[in-house]
Amino acid sequence: MRALAAGPTDVPLLRETIGDNLRATIARHADREALVAPHQGIRWTYREFGDRVDRLARGMLAGGLQRGDRVGIWSPNYAEWTLVQYATAAIGVILVNVNPAYRTHELAFALNQSGCRWLIAAPAFKSSNYVAMVAEVRDAVPGLERAVFLWDDEWEQLAEGSTEVGAADLDAVMAALEPDDPINIQYTSGTTGTPKGATLTHVNILNNGFFTAELQGFTEQDRLCIPVPFYHCFGMVMGNLGCTSHGATMVIPEASFEAGAVLDAVESERCTALYGVPTMFIAELDDPTFADRDLSSLRTGVMAGSPCPVEVMKQVIDRMHMDAVTIAYGMTETSPVSTQTRADDSLHHRTATVGRVHPHVEVRISDPNTGQTLQRGETGELCTNGYSVMQGYWQDPDRTSQAIDADGWMHTGDLAVMDEDGYVRIVGRIKDMLIRGGENIYPREIEEFLHGHPDVLDVQVVGVPDTRYGEELMAWIRLRDGSETSEEDIRDFCRERIAHFKVPRYVKFVQDYPTTVTGKIQKYKMRESAIAELGLVESP
Repeated sequence: MRALAAGPTDVPLLRETIGDNLRATIARHADREALVAPHQGIRWTYREFGDRVDRLARGMLAGGLQRGDRVGIWSPNYAEWTLVQYATAAIGVILVNVNPAYRTHELAFALNQSGCRWLIAAPAFKSSNYVAMVAEVRDAVPGLERAVFLWDDEWEQLAEGSTEVGAADLDAVMAALEPDDPINIQYTSGTTGTPKGATLTHVNILNNGFFTAELQGFTEQDRLCIPVPFYHCFGMVMGNLGCTSHGATMVIPEASFEAGAVLDAVESERCTALYGVPTMFIAELDDPTFADRDLSSLRTGVMAGSPCPVEVMKQVIDRMHMDAVTIAYGMTETSPVSTQTRADDSLHHRTATVGRVHPHVEVRISDPNTGQTLQRGETGELCTNGYSVMQGYWQDPDRTSQAIDADGWMHTGDLAVMDEDGYVRIVGRIKDMLIRGGENIYPREIEEFLHGHPDVLDVQVVGVPDTRYGEELMAWIRLRDGSETSEEDIRDFCRERIAHFKVPRYVKFVQDYPTTVTGKIQKYKMRESAIAELGLVESP
């Protein structure tokens, strides 16, 4: 199948392992700060960071781990997470990212399905006692040989390294690795069925982190605030690998997202870049201390993970000084970024599109019914190809073949249109598209419109079943503090401005939305809740 657009190739792909790339960065920037974690009181230079990574890697080798083994990491954002990330990569062990929100059933599934020999975990997170939960699943996970909890004696011994395995032994292991070796398994949350383990290589994630940062103009002078979770590509790839491939500084503001902690870190560490999903930026802008903050050091960053409301993007540029902020689009299965706006793109392109195709990546728009490539200007399923496409779902060839076609194209499930200049606009999920009385409706269009209401802080639109029209629209709205806007006020705002069939029949005011740990809105949960609350019945 032909591509509609191909990314630039003037900067070559990095054909090296993550371990070799880190060592090259250390050689160039040994005394620059690699990582700062204010919530832990940690500040490491690249030399110190590299030494800690090497010692942990040697400890893992002494413990019997070998190339291709799987080790789970179950923890929120701590400096130690990054040590595990780079140490496993150095010895060719596949890191299995476990969602910090998982409960025992989900934990057991991920460990069993991936075949983890070890699990490294925080002792607890919020209301979750990880030590007790691991103990509860041990009998159900017979392949799990060892569970190590951060900061206990066993962890300290492991992190200290080993006298049995020396630097030369580690060098020999690293030299035997290949850039196309699998190095990471990330479980996609999905809305139905069991999670799928997207299997990613050194080349996949090293290059994606590198090019995402390249398109922001990263150098060793940049300091990136990373409030997004490490267990997801946004944190460990676009964040950590984006920094270490450029000699930039990783700044971890807190174990999990807190708007105030992010603002503290940006201000005190003079961060030049900030990452987040739209809900995070909304919370930061709405923080009661925002007006007193000095965020003038900010220059760029990435907003991704879910569609970005235009008004939010404008505020990020105007009020947070992020003139060169970019929008990125992708999915775990593509390492993750496939398209991104550029720092010199117009405001229109940085608010109305997800940019152009990434370097060394191809994009096409496919007819969901026939699979044929559509023309620019036509709406269809966005498909991507290139170095960034995962090896497949771990030990799941059937679902891999459903996602990646015979020609290597990854089918995203997202509806998109590409304009004549190559800019891509996401118009919705194939599964999210609503059909009301024969009219196709894309929720994002309604969401963007309602963001223009002065009292609307955030809005999500879902479809709910209707006996007459098949589906009706329901708007879940977060209002600004002090607003007295009513449901009818919202409908009046819509009438005469948008077509009658796009006016939400149901309006619900909420404080927040059901989300994943990464901040992605779970619309299927909203739909399920609405059906139960309104007493609706799904069509047969």
